[in-house]
Amino acid sequence: MQLPPLPAEPPPALPGDAPWAHPRLAALAARARAMAAVRAPVIAMVYPCDELALEAAREMSREGIAHPMLVGPRARIERAAAEAGIDIGAWPLEDVPDPPADSARRACALARDGRVQALMKGSLHTDELMSQLVDRTHGLRGHRRISHLFLFDLPRYPQLLGVADCVVNIAPNLKTKADILGNAVEALQKIGIARPRVGIVAAVETVNPAIPATVDAQALVERARAGEWPGAIVDGPFGFDNAISAAAAQTKHIESPVSGHADLLIVPDLNAGNMLYKSFVYIGGGECAGIVLGTQVPVVLTSRADSLASRVASVALAVLAGTPTPRSASSA
Repeated sequence: MQLPPLPAEPPPALPGDAPWAHPRLAALAARARAMAAVRAPVIAMVYPCDELALEAAREMSREGIAHPMLVGPRARIERAAAEAGIDIGAWPLEDVPDPPADSARRACALARDGRVQALMKGSLHTDELMSQLVDRTHGLRGHRRISHLFLFDLPRYPQLLGVADCVVNIAPNLKTKADILGNAVEALQKIGIARPRVGIVAAVETVNPAIPATVDAQALVERARAGEWPGAIVDGPFGFDNAISAAAAQTKHIESPVSGHADLLIVPDLNAGNMLYKSFVYIGGGECAGIVLGTQVPVVLTSRADSLASRVASVALAVLAGTPTPRSASSA
């Protein structure tokens, strides 16, 4: 498969376009661009049958981060491209007739065969893609349970901040939280954070049997100290304030190398995580990249509300975290 060369440098911003207003995500994109200059990964755009999906394909190519491969019904994709005024002629297209789940199945096969290095959700429903990812025969299960990681660039926090799991696992038990933590730590280490500082957050910072999240936090810390996640510094339970602020921790006489320096927060459940991530974006002025982990290749699981900058940053994160995960028969 012969693909056109990616641009060596990102193009100048279009009028009114400010895709990299968040410098830490810009740096992430720059690192992905440098990696792509050596060997550009191919990203399967799954069912890209609307303008939003095709814009993301155009931008990942325009930014020099990855080559898109379009996977879906040719007629629908070409019609959407014509309506959006997007030239798709340089990108390979795998013609897969409806229903959309068949496109997801084909994309999984392309990943298993090594033809693509990541997947990105197009205009199909999330459950149509996820059902294929977790399929025991044809999916992309890895050796841990599948989970999701957001990486935030926040104006009032001095470094990138990961949050997991805000998307996939609804009410994770201790075993699932261990997999969420393991997936996220591995991804952070792949993007260059060798010793990620991890805060297990709950409503309070003391262990209370009436609040199961605090009991789980204590267990995760004990497992980390026993060496389960080499390199990671794991502490908790924390209230959100004393995980994110060293001053807040000092007020409560909490001494921890994580307080005020967290690279990753593990949230108790999807409700807490989902509200936290939307607060970061809509109130805190943050921007994020997000990927599904625990699969053989990373998967960019976008929302229609995501900005174009978020979509491109998510592709960059997938490129950097994209070392394939060995497959095993463990649960997802």
